[in-house]
Amino acid sequence: MKQNKQGLFKKIMILLAIITGTIITLLIILRLGVWLLFRSRVYPIAEAPIEKVAIVFGAGLTHSGNPTPILIDRVKAASQLYFAGKVDKILLSGDNSYVNYNEPGAMQKYAISLGVPKDILVLDYAGRRTYDTCYRAKYIFQIKEALLVTQDFHLPRALLTCNALGIKAIGVSADLRKYQPSAYTSWQIRETLANFVAILDVTFFHPKPILGPVEPIFP
Repeated sequence: MKQNKQGLFKKIMILLAIITGTIITLLIILRLGVWLLFRSRVYPIAEAPIEKVAIVFGAGLTHSGNPTPILIDRVKAASQLYFAGKVDKILLSGDNSYVNYNEPGAMQKYAISLGVPKDILVLDYAGRRTYDTCYRAKYIFQIKEALLVTQDFHLPRALLTCNALGIKAIGVSADLRKYQPSAYTSWQIRETLANFVAILDVTFFHPKPILGPVEPIFP
């Protein structure tokens, strides 16, 4: 009887391992597929085409309320696009769910410290995730074409989402430094899962983010 239970337990563990391996493989294949689909639309800053607006995606704040290293690089990359005459406006989109957590405000403060004029910067306080940023860029800020500024690991999902929602988007890499290997690995794992959710959102679910009055970025 004991041997039968051990045998059954072993079979269940093998089955779970097979199911888990299959799911992970499918997630990786889906992410690779999205990357292959959009890799030709990703440019370094110097080779980015001219566009009216750059969209910068939020990436968290430190405990002191300052942008995280990857968010610093995103804002810096967008600023370089502006100084190179490649964009007229920069949409800073991030989370402001709490009074003491203001991603767009921190992004704006850093961009101004780099020399970007305040009137060039447009703040989106409800960009809680990539889907929300793209959706609001289209329907609130009336953006039809844009440069998406974020790191390489995030660009395929951002491009997939914005293009699926009706924005003709091109990616600009914001990889301006070497990131910590442990952090980069966790981002890659998270992105593999988020990529699958993004496919479901733009294909089946079509969730509505926080909306509000229309505010055309170019009245």
